[in-house]
Amino acid sequence: MVEEKGRVLKEKSLKKTPTGISGLDDITYGGLPEGRTTLVYGSAGSGKTLMAMEFLVKGAENYGEPGVFMAFEETAEDLAENFASMGFDLDSLEARNKLIVDYVRIEKSEIEETGEYDLEGLFIRLGLAIDSIGAKRVALDTLEVLFSGFQNEAILRSELRRLFRWLKDRGVTAIVTGERGETSLTRYGLEEYVADCVIFLDNRMEEQIATRRLRIIKYRGSKHGTNEYPFMIEEDGMSVLPITSLGLEHEASRERISTGIPRLDTMLGGQGYYRGTTILISGTAGSGKTSFAAQFCKAACEREESCLYFAYEESPDQIIRNMRSIGIDLKPYLDSGLLKIHASRPMAYGLEMHLITMRKFLDTFKPNVVVIDPISNLTNVGTQTDVRLMLTRFIDYLKLRNITAVCTSLVEHESTAGINAEGISSLMDTWVNLRFFENSNERNRGISVIKSRGMGHSNQIREYLLTDHGIEIQDVYLGPSGDLLMGSSKAVQEAEELAESVAQRQNADRKKRELETRLKSLDTQIASLNSEYETLKEELDRLVSDQQLRNEALATGRSELVRIRKADKP
Repeated sequence: MVEEKGRVLKEKSLKKTPTGISGLDDITYGGLPEGRTTLVYGSAGSGKTLMAMEFLVKGAENYGEPGVFMAFEETAEDLAENFASMGFDLDSLEARNKLIVDYVRIEKSEIEETGEYDLEGLFIRLGLAIDSIGAKRVALDTLEVLFSGFQNEAILRSELRRLFRWLKDRGVTAIVTGERGETSLTRYGLEEYVADCVIFLDNRMEEQIATRRLRIIKYRGSKHGTNEYPFMIEEDGMSVLPITSLGLEHEASRERISTGIPRLDTMLGGQGYYRGTTILISGTAGSGKTSFAAQFCKAACEREESCLYFAYEESPDQIIRNMRSIGIDLKPYLDSGLLKIHASRPMAYGLEMHLITMRKFLDTFKPNVVVIDPISNLTNVGTQTDVRLMLTRFIDYLKLRNITAVCTSLVEHESTAGINAEGISSLMDTWVNLRFFENSNERNRGISVIKSRGMGHSNQIREYLLTDHGIEIQDVYLGPSGDLLMGSSKAVQEAEELAESVAQRQNADRKKRELETRLKSLDTQIASLNSEYETLKEELDRLVSDQQLRNEALATGRSELVRIRKADKP
């Protein structure tokens, strides 16, 4: 009974038509309502016409659903020319009966409104176009021009309702574009109530930076994303970055990959980073953040893994030149295609555009590892809250694709107590901090692992050097008082300990020689005593032997004398 009820409800649920627009089907959970009308409204230049046309083009090319585009502002020739720059060949689609682009010229001065004026002629014209190619999709651009000749508000509202009802009765999935109103969502304040789905496109300026956002105002009969979503108009159409689809559903890899620095691998449990995690390398200016990121890039390329490098401070040539000075040559990997460097100024566009640009490069290049250097420069185009939100989306996107990311961040203070790392440190799986230490009128570099989720890691601060053959992390060296020594202080202490060690070794050698001399003397004495002992022992043995012989001879003589004398035996 329960299964039967579920089947019936599923059959009655709202069917959807996929738009084919990147990201839009994600936040609408499948597309626009099938057989119903969607209102797309916004100010001039927000992308309304593009969305409507792309909906038809993608439907014809990807889903086999012909479409009709009825324009009231631009001619068919102008539209074909404009969309050719985005790779939309409208003439070819029309030649194959997959698309009809119809321009209806409406001049307000030529319209004489009467009490019986209606849109019947438009319905006939649109109906013929739909029937001629069996259209499943329709776009009307825009309502304001279509209804510009109406002065009677009652007639306008009546015909507006009739238009939406007529489109629904024809069973086509339609997009109708409209302009944003001053006191209501749209110009007439009625379209948003009649339409089954309402999408708002916004092209706003914030601190002289343009940002495009999309929001689904309503969607009857379906769940949908309710946030504002960034979108970008590119050379191949619209691209929307969904937020709600980026949930914490990624799998955690157990594979470990090298940092490119053996001693740093040792500090991270002996095997380096987990694959698919995000790593933050923070430090003040000149601490070597880019060097660590470049070393990681080189190690990845040596493993035949592709690396995508987002640079927000230096040009690719400058990065290659600077890294070559410390023995990290990235040029061969750049030439082979394993490494791709995308360099741009943070102020070039807004945070959302940076995010979409990054995602586009990820989708086309499909890297194994990513470097963002430095991620802190993005604060120039947004608040810390905006940066955190943007990075949260980006990190989720990386984790879903199991991409390992190294992000560098400039901090203002040397001590860890002053590090905020742009408020993003909590988003990172591993946090490596680089610091300068001042002592004896010199500055030395130190590295420590603040955190690394899921693995044992060193809690010590170690000195590291930028040499002509890469990064070298030194052993921990503690002074007599237990303090970490670096640089010349370390060299002085090492020299003192070496001198003391030499002195101790010399003293030990002297004592050894004395003891050896005494042992030799004792050996001589022992040898002499042994010789004297042997001599005396031989003499004693000889005396004992002579006495024994005399006693034996004496006993023999007595026995012989008794025999001769024939004495009585006792």
